[in-house]
Amino acid sequence: MDEYLWPARNVAEYAYCPRLFYFMEVEGIHLHNADTETGVSTHRRVDQPSNAKTAAANAAEPDENKPKSVRSLTLSSQAMGLTATLDLAEIQGTTAVPVEYRKGRPFHNNFASARDADPDDPVPDADVQPWPTDRVQLGLQAALLREAGYEVSQGIIYYAAERRRLAVPIDAALITEALGTLASARTCAIGKRPDPLVNDSRCARCSLMPICLPDEINAQRNPGSGAPRRLWPARSDGLQVVNQQEGTKVGVRGASLRITDREGKLVRELPLANVESVALVGSVQMSTQAIAAVAERGVPIAFMSAAGRLQAVIDPLDSVTSAVRREQVHCVDQPQRALELCRAIVTAKIANQRTLLQRNNPAVPDAVLAGMAEQITCAAAAPSIDVVRGHEGQAAALYFGNFAGAIKGPLAARFDANGRQRRPPPDPVNAVLSFAYTMLAHDCISALRLARLEPTIGALHVSRPGRPALALDLMEPFRPLVADSIAVSTFNRGELTEGHFLQTAAGCAMTDAGRKAFFGAYGRRMDTEITHPVFEYRLSYRRMVMLHARLIAAWMCGEIGTLTFLTTR
Repeated sequence: MDEYLWPARNVAEYAYCPRLFYFMEVEGIHLHNADTETGVSTHRRVDQPSNAKTAAANAAEPDENKPKSVRSLTLSSQAMGLTATLDLAEIQGTTAVPVEYRKGRPFHNNFASARDADPDDPVPDADVQPWPTDRVQLGLQAALLREAGYEVSQGIIYYAAERRRLAVPIDAALITEALGTLASARTCAIGKRPDPLVNDSRCARCSLMPICLPDEINAQRNPGSGAPRRLWPARSDGLQVVNQQEGTKVGVRGASLRITDREGKLVRELPLANVESVALVGSVQMSTQAIAAVAERGVPIAFMSAAGRLQAVIDPLDSVTSAVRREQVHCVDQPQRALELCRAIVTAKIANQRTLLQRNNPAVPDAVLAGMAEQITCAAAAPSIDVVRGHEGQAAALYFGNFAGAIKGPLAARFDANGRQRRPPPDPVNAVLSFAYTMLAHDCISALRLARLEPTIGALHVSRPGRPALALDLMEPFRPLVADSIAVSTFNRGELTEGHFLQTAAGCAMTDAGRKAFFGAYGRRMDTEITHPVFEYRLSYRRMVMLHARLIAAWMCGEIGTLTFLTTR
């Protein structure tokens, strides 16, 4: 293990949760929440490395009794197999004092004093002490400084919430404890992911809780343990940016994404920190600086044609995780495992198609519903993936053969005459379905990225160049719930009419006004909340897609034994 260099600040900070350490330091997964953003703000000044100007200023000071401050000091030890970046080191001759910054409060011996602590009138130092993980972190830093030739007798922890500096004696016992923690970290980093914590109160404040899914995984492992806690917000407050106005440009200035028209006038300004996805439709430009700023925050960028076809996706490299993708490839290469995934996908899709017809087509024959129910039963017991695809196709023929009955007005007859056609879509209903499927595929790609899965390696859909096969797999159960429902509701409510479409030799396409109405309906549908049938809490459809992507990853990694997808009644 000596060839691996573990950051000391993370070894100690996350030692209480081996699974969290594994995610961050082995799989390289980092997500932010309010706590981590506050921590970044607290460290903003101290994390700026000391430069030549600072060094010159220190050299110009003749006072040998004044310690020299070095920020973001990186130390490494091959013997310990350890590397660390110290927030601050106060160095005087051969003596060094590591200083670690924390955004929160120290441990209070009296809980009442912790609640009532006032930064302007703090409780005495005798009533507080550093958190154990903070002490261990200083111990590792002290070990590195000692190996570098410095004498270290104490360290400092600065708690920003109380503006308090606590001194920590560095002795042999602390060094031994710190090195023991390092050894434990190495142990949990070998092999598969550690098990999630069970009903732990700290999970609620953990930034990686949506990736870890501790309650959901434990609930599926132990069905009688009860419903998971509602730790996930039902909706996302992030911005889903869709720019489809011809001639507009997307740029960046400071911490804002700026959208300007063809004359250069500002149309919209959005905070970069809130952007979760970007989709550019048609003749829209985006500067390289804006692409870099968005990619730096791990946000994917989709480029779509004016007709709604997905042409390219810029996928930031932060999503690459070899551990999960290795399990994904291994799973897809096993015929029985791939078959299990396909069965779960197709049975859920057919069930949701059947429900949509029951809700929206009062004239659907009972024989059609019975036939679709039969396809669900047959797909669940299919002996091969090809047989599963066959049952999916038979169900689709029944479904789209009766889909026109769910749509009111003259456009239903045109769809009924054409049937479901994709390239090019010959009528408005087909055009909306194709556009909605493209947008849903983009959201599924984003969800798979966050789950650290490779969107192009699927099971039900054959992997081909340029095809996001796993994203298409994930979207199958959500097609009737999201895309098909949007088509039905927009036409039945009059949000989209025949005047919103252009009929050309290349097929039927939406006008700018039609796309604007469509994106409004799509956003509302993705923000609609629905109750999960197993976990019994409500999430928006956008969150549901993300949840199911992460459940696929958990299933592929062997954390849960069975995989089910969202179905409605």
